[in-house]
Amino acid sequence: MAVYTTVTRQDLEPLLSNYDLGQASDLQGIEGGIENTNYFLTLEQDGQQQQYVLTLFEELGEEEVPFFIELGQWLAERGVPVPYGIKDRNGIALHQLHKRPTILQPRFTGRHISQAEIRPRHCAAIGCALAQFHLAGEQFFLKRQAHRGLFWWRRESARIASHLSAEDAQLLKAEVEAFDQLREHIGDQLPQGAIHGDLFHDNALFDGDRINAILDIYNAATGYWLYDLAIVANDWCCNPDGSIDPAREQALLSHYGQVRPFCAAEYDAWPVLVRTAAMRFWLSRLLPWLGLEQDGSESGDKKLKDPDELKRILLARRATPTQLPR
Repeated sequence: MAVYTTVTRQDLEPLLSNYDLGQASDLQGIEGGIENTNYFLTLEQDGQQQQYVLTLFEELGEEEVPFFIELGQWLAERGVPVPYGIKDRNGIALHQLHKRPTILQPRFTGRHISQAEIRPRHCAAIGCALAQFHLAGEQFFLKRQAHRGLFWWRRESARIASHLSAEDAQLLKAEVEAFDQLREHIGDQLPQGAIHGDLFHDNALFDGDRINAILDIYNAATGYWLYDLAIVANDWCCNPDGSIDPAREQALLSHYGQVRPFCAAEYDAWPVLVRTAAMRFWLSRLLPWLGLEQDGSESGDKKLKDPDELKRILLARRATPTQLPR
């Protein structure tokens, strides 16, 4: 979460007039994140205060946002603790503020845990929660191709090659080809549906060892569930040198598998998909790090993340493959 567009309490009056939730008494920008503008919003009604999150979409167009609105409501109705757009008195959740798609969401309690705090019990909890997310979204009626999916990484890995060392360019190329081969041979055997797509540790809120919320579903798409799990494993189970902590990874995988058992093809796919997941985020960090956006423009004022962190994970995954628990 972050603040790229300034919003005042006065700006909110036309939006809040569509709701029966009260008047704004406090508005605080939320730092962190790299894609949307977010505020904590306190509304007061009949002497009672309630907190919400106001989100302005900075990168997604108005035609793209309904997928996420519908997905959030679908998952929330099925008991998955995710943010969702609150409908106004006319049943409308999507509004506009400063010419940006805007939604009002409930605010969840809990705290983020740092990467240094992550223990096997946290990985077990997120494994169960992600499996529940996948099963709840299995019959979701909308489909979406990932914004940074296979067509994107094919194109961008080729375009960025001249900006990299020959070794790094070849590494990217090899991983893109490895996924293509996997998809060709067993892709139709891998379960898929709605995925989160960005479930790093800072996108979950904990109350003790219990997950209170899974946040930031705005990279969600239709994809392989196992790829989504690989994204989680690469972040929640990694050491500072990029190596994988076996205890954390096995806790993640075993508890996920208890909720949604793995199929035969997923055992073959796992060593490749963890590399694919590392490659995708390495590439998405490389582009702004080198001063390039996906369309070739300058990266602007977006917050940068170190791409070498994901390169280390990718190299560790290549050097020491792991397996799903049986």
